Amino acid sequence: MKEFIVCYTLEDDIKRERIMKKADIGKEQVIQEIVEKIEQRKYFLTKGEHGYYWINRSSIRYIGVHEKDDPKFNQIKL
Repeated sequence: MKEFIVCYTLEDDIKRERIMKKADIGKEQVIQEIVEKIEQRKYFLTKGEHGYYWINRSSIRYIGVHEKDDPKFNQIKL
């Protein structure tokens, strides 16, 4: 299993979500799944460190996806 960290930068906040995927899934596939989820719904539910959050897709300004075991992960500022 691979762990991905998804960072949603909103108009006034930043929300992070951890996603577990099979080992053969790549970062690009995770990004595609997220984009499809956002296109299908006006609001969607994410699970963060402090519980669940509803996110309005119109408030999203940036989405970052990082693989947890990526050696560059620690160099990325979120």
